[in-house]
Amino acid sequence: MLKILKYSFYDLIRSRWSYVYLLFYLALGFVLLFLNNDLSKAVITLMNVIIILVPLIGTIFGVMYYYNSKEFTELLLAQPIKRSSIFIGQYLGVALSLSMSLVIGLGLPFAMYGLFQSSAIWEFSLLLITGTFLTLIFTALAFNIALYNENKIKGFSYAILLWLFMAVIYDGLFLMSLIMFESYPLDKFSIGVTLFNPIDLSRILILLKLDISALLGYTGAVFQKFFGTNLGVILSCIALSIWVFLPTFNIYRKSKKKDF
Repeated sequence: MLKILKYSFYDLIRSRWSYVYLLFYLALGFVLLFLNNDLSKAVITLMNVIIILVPLIGTIFGVMYYYNSKEFTELLLAQPIKRSSIFIGQYLGVALSLSMSLVIGLGLPFAMYGLFQSSAIWEFSLLLITGTFLTLIFTALAFNIALYNENKIKGFSYAILLWLFMAVIYDGLFLMSLIMFESYPLDKFSIGVTLFNPIDLSRILILLKLDISALLGYTGAVFQKFFGTNLGVILSCIALSIWVFLPTFNIYRKSKKKDF
């Protein structure tokens, strides 16, 4: 599996799209810090970009890499290599290369602008951690979609619909349910629904660490009471880890049973 991971990783590192992805974050970081030297405000702006863009890029790259490397994958399947090792290695190669582009692309501008001497270092670190989690999660979901759909058009369509549902539609349904049942106690419901969406969970973690949960109103007070504690942060990280583990395990399971 490590050899497949290394090949996929180096293959993507040499791809021009990886450089475009890296340069985009480099440019974004420098522009934000040039316009505003306040690192905390820059982190808030970056959060809005990363929460939406990282899942989208992870989903598209995952599906695209699976379909584009299909012939090479079939060649590997003819070799005495475990199927699960091939697909898990490819998934990790894609996810880690995207995560590295994210960390380096944003880390360099902030480090040059004095991040390590700033109080915003913990918020920025949390931003990168949640961005890495989202990359791992949505790349794994993309591989699952591709494994279940041999047709490229269907695969890309389902992948975009998944991202759209998680990033936009889910929040709309959540807000509608809060309005419809506002007369009922919804504390536990709000927390439970948030745990079922990694994008919402990542956004709330960053907002709470930036001490701007008041913008969320009553719901923000509920989230602050739960996610603002050390136990809440630990449980959130566990929830994000489960979001990584379950799709990855399904890649392992599906690849062993799939008829290629």
